[in-house]
Amino acid sequence: MQRRQFLGSLAAASLFPRGGIAQTAPMRLIAAPHRQQVLPVGYPDTAMWSFDATFPGKALRFKQGDRLGITVENQLPQPTSVHWHGLRLDNAMDGVPGLTQAPIEQGASFEYDFALPDAGTYWYHSHAKSMEQVERGLYGPLIIDETEPPDVDQDITLMIDDIRLEQDGNLAAFDNFHDLSHAGRIGNLWLANGQIDPAYPLKRGDRVRLRLISAANARVFTLGLQGFDGWVVALDGMPLKDPRTLPEELVLAPAQRMDLILDVTTDSEEAFLITFERDGGYAIAHFPVTGPSKAARSEKVILPPNPDFPIDLANARTATLMIEGGAMGGMRAARVDGQELDARELAGRGLFWALNGVAGRPETPLLDVSLGETVRIGMANNTAFPHGMHLHGMHFSEVFSDGTLGPLRDTILLNPQDTREIAFQAHNPGDWLFHCHMLAHHQAGMGTWIRVSA
Repeated sequence: MQRRQFLGSLAAASLFPRGGIAQTAPMRLIAAPHRQQVLPVGYPDTAMWSFDATFPGKALRFKQGDRLGITVENQLPQPTSVHWHGLRLDNAMDGVPGLTQAPIEQGASFEYDFALPDAGTYWYHSHAKSMEQVERGLYGPLIIDETEPPDVDQDITLMIDDIRLEQDGNLAAFDNFHDLSHAGRIGNLWLANGQIDPAYPLKRGDRVRLRLISAANARVFTLGLQGFDGWVVALDGMPLKDPRTLPEELVLAPAQRMDLILDVTTDSEEAFLITFERDGGYAIAHFPVTGPSKAARSEKVILPPNPDFPIDLANARTATLMIEGGAMGGMRAARVDGQELDARELAGRGLFWALNGVAGRPETPLLDVSLGETVRIGMANNTAFPHGMHLHGMHFSEVFSDGTLGPLRDTILLNPQDTREIAFQAHNPGDWLFHCHMLAHHQAGMGTWIRVSA
């Protein structure tokens, strides 16, 4: 089922609310099944799992320096947990079952309570059986406003996703070994804020902050904007020291975020956010435009920086990470719990990927470093598929061949046969997961961890 099959019915589709994002966070999130009209009206609704019976989950919004305190209650038929993606937080609050907390069992609850030192665009999502639970709808946006936000006419958050639905509106089954061993679970319907091509009215000359969050299971989005001029001002929540002029194409891997400051410059009646696919470009959200033409504002917006943790490349601890496995090359063997297994035995356990020859999270960390040390990790993607490597608890910079550092990020995309190097200051104590955010790849073996000892 392709998204464009429903374009003729878009007028009847219920849209994501056009008003502002929630200004205060609920003190309780209930994870439970519910049904939602994802396809246009006239098509069957879809059985989802969600937080507080809404997909995506309601926006949680705080000010920089606030404290988040939320009790998560599990009414699902499976254990769950919540990961607060991209936040620098206490390790015990990171939401990784078996590493930072026990899973939240059915009927139980867990209290998350931590400080919010960084402004930016983040999100929250399940971190238990996440290929399934995130696809079923267990995610939402988490916005931390600057103490002095930029002057904009609108602040719009778009959580973009692709979901795999059957003709009857049900989610496709999750027992697909092809997803585990190939590119991951790629959807057949593109969504923004849980809807097909939602509309957000603007006026000519408006200045807009557009926050893009990829909640995709595995798809790497290549996006474009029509009808706007502007800048990329933040990546993965972290402000850019020198904002970049809006390019023709924006690449957003699973879990990555991008903040844009845009001026509405079109003379047409609509502007668009487009996803570029093999067979063309398609609107993933559109913006009806009204009002007389106005001159665009020329001043560039630079967001205030978040707390800085300097990277000392000359005295860094180093490690390497070899990414192996998958179809079209695969791996002959890997270690699991200290035991060497061949490819057939690994496949029998649903394991198709390895990091440094280990499938699944190892008993010992990739690195055990002291608080304040700089870490450099060289990575090689020796596979036929892209991988989005995500570090919990801290942001890193890419180290370029000339020794310069890229912008801070928490998720980096490695295309097939790519080699990349990252570096970060280990400023946050605890055991931190480092894994592929193509969620099928993580489930099938692509996860390790780093210990920061106080």
